[in-house]
Amino acid sequence: MQILALWGFFAGLVLGTLFVDLLVFSRKPHVMSLREASSWSGIWVSLAAFFGAAVFVLQGPSKGLEFVTGYVIEWSLSVDNLFVFIVIFRYFAVPPAFQHRVLFWGIMGAIVLRGIFIAAGVGLLTYFHWMIYLFGAFLVYTGVKLLRAGEVQVEPQKNPILRCFKRIMPIESSYDQQNFFVRRAGRLVATALVPVLIVIETTDIMFAVDSVPAILAITHDPFIVYTSNIFAILGLRALFFLLAGIMGLFRYLKVGLCFVLAFVGVKMLISDFYKIPITVSLGVVAAILASSILASRIFPPAGDPADERHDGESALPPGVPADPGAKEEGMKHRAA
Repeated sequence: MQILALWGFFAGLVLGTLFVDLLVFSRKPHVMSLREASSWSGIWVSLAAFFGAAVFVLQGPSKGLEFVTGYVIEWSLSVDNLFVFIVIFRYFAVPPAFQHRVLFWGIMGAIVLRGIFIAAGVGLLTYFHWMIYLFGAFLVYTGVKLLRAGEVQVEPQKNPILRCFKRIMPIESSYDQQNFFVRRAGRLVATALVPVLIVIETTDIMFAVDSVPAILAITHDPFIVYTSNIFAILGLRALFFLLAGIMGLFRYLKVGLCFVLAFVGVKMLISDFYKIPITVSLGVVAAILASSILASRIFPPAGDPADERHDGESALPPGVPADPGAKEEGMKHRAA
């Protein structure tokens, strides 16, 4: 009964907050201010803390620590996702007023996709225990690969889902307010926001390939895995607008995340021989992340962090003005 009560509590918190967000705060397209982004970030972190406290009380300290550790890992991986989202929005020259809506529906899709990935991962580990070694090796490999990789590049023209979508539905090269679909001469067509949403969703699938095995290294409890994952994802929109202008201050976060992935991978690989206590895992993860953020503050990037480009060039496609503005001509771009 306790687990059912927690599921109900979780569903109520999430659905209630999303309902308020969608119908009250997001009815009109607007640029999320620093104050609004800070408020929503605080709300989601507070809700996660409140829910974690409920897990501590109803399921015990062990499950509570698993939730906290999972949330910290997923939250840190979500912060890293923001780097890619910034590049995507710059590539498509999405007006800031419409970015919130794209992220909202992108997160709605992520809630469903993460549930599928988590169910598959837990099922594999339940029926095929040897998969734990495969997941562990994959995380170590991913950590090393990310450490050696260069800056992220967005290439929507190579996205197979977007290419398939373009074959079945015409896509306009301009934005129509925050609409995803409009009718032109009685025909339903997609606006330029749809390719952005498709790229965001497919990018989240790639993120899930890393994040789900990482949380499974902490616990195999599907309730803890899913709830910690979703709370981290739900705070991503507000965090995007809060940190978008100062992402340069987190320039070494990716390095820290590489070590986090490698650590949880090793934890998986040795789990049959030695189980690292959850308190130690939480301490190691927190220490790695704190060190990477501290290093970012001590060694800031040269120049204005907000003007950094991931590819060393202008992030806007050819022909798009630097300031999209609210005018229609400032919203047009070459659809990928």
